Amino acid sequence: MARKAKTKRTNLRKAVRKSPQADASLRKRLVELLQGGQAHVRVSDALADFPAEKRAVYASGLEHTAWQLLEHIRLAQWDILEFSRDPKHVSPDFPDGYWPNTPAPPDDAAWTKSVQSIASDLRAMISLLTNSRTDLHAAFPWGDGQTLLREALLLADHNAYHVGQIVDLRRALGIWKK
Repeated sequence: MARKAKTKRTNLRKAVRKSPQADASLRKRLVELLQGGQAHVRVSDALADFPAEKRAVYASGLEHTAWQLLEHIRLAQWDILEFSRDPKHVSPDFPDGYWPNTPAPPDDAAWTKSVQSIASDLRAMISLLTNSRTDLHAAFPWGDGQTLLREALLLADHNAYHVGQIVDLRRALGIWKK
């Protein structure tokens, strides 16, 4: 009797996971999570109108400048995206490959390019997630058990954490507008 109940529960879990409605709902929720808003500050909102003269400023008690956080988000997001779609992708060395070498952007164009890259790579990740032919739960053959679902959650968590640091930095520098 216990074996039948266990098999029934296992089959029910598989049916729910594979239901087109459940799959579409999960994809929608992942996109919402990655885009931010609701309970999370959007990357674009945290970076909006960040004064050029404050991009390389350290605030008391905080470890990174806005440029360092911006570039770290860009580099890590790019790595997660490329790992998720390219079996030949080689990740940068950790941790040095995920942080810029300087506290300041070389110029305004570098800042703008980084902001645009974050937006572009986020759209690309969302495109992977919204492709219904992609199995969110299938392990990547080139990984160690990672799935697209795991990578999307990792990206959302990572970005939310560092966007929070940008918000803290803005507050400490007196430039946060709600």
